[in-house]
Amino acid sequence: MQKYLKKLYKNSKDNYYKELDKDLKNKKKRFIITVNPETLMMSEKDEELKNILDSNYSFVPDGIAVVKAARKLNINVSERITGIDIAEHLLNVANTNKYSMYLFGAKEDVIQELVEKIKKEYKNIKLLGFSNGYVDDKEKIMEDIVKLNPDICMVALGIPYQEKLIYKHFDKAKKGIYIGVGGSFDVLSGSKKRAPKIFIKLNLEWFYRIITEPKRLKRFWNSNVKFMFKIKKKSYKKS
Repeated sequence: MQKYLKKLYKNSKDNYYKELDKDLKNKKKRFIITVNPETLMMSEKDEELKNILDSNYSFVPDGIAVVKAARKLNINVSERITGIDIAEHLLNVANTNKYSMYLFGAKEDVIQELVEKIKKEYKNIKLLGFSNGYVDDKEKIMEDIVKLNPDICMVALGIPYQEKLIYKHFDKAKKGIYIGVGGSFDVLSGSKKRAPKIFIKLNLEWFYRIITEPKRLKRFWNSNVKFMFKIKKKSYKKS
């Protein structure tokens, strides 16, 4: 687990955005993996996900728990860079530069709401296509996306499926930013509200999610709480 924390992007969010902008401008490709406690805990039991984390992609610290864990192990990570923040940045930069985009994931009504929002608020984005996350043949959708050669592809199918699907097809892509964004389409479309700014500023977005969706508590325990226990144990041994 420590070796994955060492692979996290260590500079600021603004610097990361500049790197993304440069990749887009130069038509390079990048597979972004948003690393949170759930990702790391799952990788201990999921060999395919472990193989992805062992690969040389772009790992960002999605969540304050990951940032704190890294620092506890003397890994200097600057700040958290969430999937939703990256997704919002990609929408803005795509609109400014008239980049192409494909959206894959979420429920049909959510993806439709997001598409309508993009048509109204991000009129310069060239939307090559979109698909909900409940289609039978997701592999075929991903194959079609790669053939369309978008500048940006956001996949909202949840961890670890979205990462596995991108991983299988990423080598065939000629260019583009590919990122798994989990439940971000719900927020971006307006179907769900993001935590108030004060929660985000204080790194308590996780707490807001639990308050508004109590069913997340078990998931939070199995990922974040158990993860921090592991890190505490590791740092104690190290000292």
